[in-house]
Amino acid sequence: MVLLAFNWSAFGANVGQFILSFSILIALHEFGHFITAKWFGCRVEKFYLFFNPWFSLWKKKIGETEYGIGWVPLGGYVKISGMIDESMDKEAMKQPAQPWEFRSKPAWQRLIIMLAGVIINFVLALIIFSMILYKWGEEKLPVANMKYGITADSMALKVGLKDGDLITKVNDKELKYFDDLPKTLMLNENNTLTVKRNGKDTLISFPPGFLSELTKNQLKNFVSVRFPNVVDSVDASKAKFTSGKLIKGDKIVGIDGKPVEYFSDFAKALGNYKGKTVTLSVIRNNTDSVKVGASIDETGKLGYYPQPGINFITFETRKYGFIQSIPAGIRYGVERLVEYVENLKLLFTSKEHKVSDNLGSVISIGKTFGGSWDWQRFWTMTGLFSIILAFMNVLPIPALDGGHALFTLYEMITGRKPGDKFMEYAQMVGMVLLLGLMAYALGLDIFRLFK
Repeated sequence: MVLLAFNWSAFGANVGQFILSFSILIALHEFGHFITAKWFGCRVEKFYLFFNPWFSLWKKKIGETEYGIGWVPLGGYVKISGMIDESMDKEAMKQPAQPWEFRSKPAWQRLIIMLAGVIINFVLALIIFSMILYKWGEEKLPVANMKYGITADSMALKVGLKDGDLITKVNDKELKYFDDLPKTLMLNENNTLTVKRNGKDTLISFPPGFLSELTKNQLKNFVSVRFPNVVDSVDASKAKFTSGKLIKGDKIVGIDGKPVEYFSDFAKALGNYKGKTVTLSVIRNNTDSVKVGASIDETGKLGYYPQPGINFITFETRKYGFIQSIPAGIRYGVERLVEYVENLKLLFTSKEHKVSDNLGSVISIGKTFGGSWDWQRFWTMTGLFSIILAFMNVLPIPALDGGHALFTLYEMITGRKPGDKFMEYAQMVGMVLLLGLMAYALGLDIFRLFK
């Protein structure tokens, strides 16, 4: 029964987009290491997309390099001769250094090789964001244009918000665009909202622990845009009318005599009428009052599709020319990086942000694609992940690019090169830490699936 209810279409779309997105990011990241290693005369033994323990899905040797695709979509690698990496090829390191090996190259060349992947990921993100702005522009919803206010879901009601409220300030700072609300909330430990209610300002303060709960739910069940319930189309195979019928443009304002002027009100009310026949109050042609008898199915559905909220609210859209999109994309990318770093910092400084609530594996990452193929969303998420991949890889942790870069900088400053044995142990410690973190994140996601 559970399998029948599972949304395989959404699952397939998420998996497909995840694999495509990360294939692009990983391939280009590793290409950065590959091309700079070749540039400086290093021999590259392997270039792999995804990891390949025990076997590869595909491999082919061209020249001195084996190119392949692994079966574990958690990363990729290039194996450069004379470099202590995840392959842990200790035997090769016991042999005398050769001119084509990584360890034979000057420190500045090794530093460039190690940072090339990070640089490519960061530049790629800026290019992606620039092209997104060039292709689709930038669309935002000004708070001033939300004439129907918000729909307060369960968590919003819990904190004191109500349907129809208009959030105008967060922590006494003007909220100009509704789109900025999530990141503004996440970057502050203690939040106070100023809402316009019945023409007056009302203050809503988050109680202790609420932000942690909100973060855990990824802002779901909080607030959304409220809009009228106007019929866009009717599914003839599902809708069952006992008298009259709904037509395109009808505005549903009541159910069995109870007012439900907005779509959110109506959607909540339908849950109380599963398997029953109801009388709908409808405004037709903006003037006529009509009664329509309808049967609600056992799942609480009526069999119609409402007009989207965008039809009732004016968004602010900015288009960019090709030249304009470049500085705008750079600005957008830098802003996303700053937000990510701020969020990461809060994990270690805030009592409200718990690491376990914010940590996720490939399962969580896959879900961010939204369950359907939307190219704007796909490229936006790919750009964000490219920024994150660049930042995480530059952290000074052994086994990451940043760890290797740190040891190389130490060598350049002190003139002393860390020994091969030290590098082996550092690589092992880093790999254990990373694999442990990945296993922990995967365990958290599995636990959330069955929770």
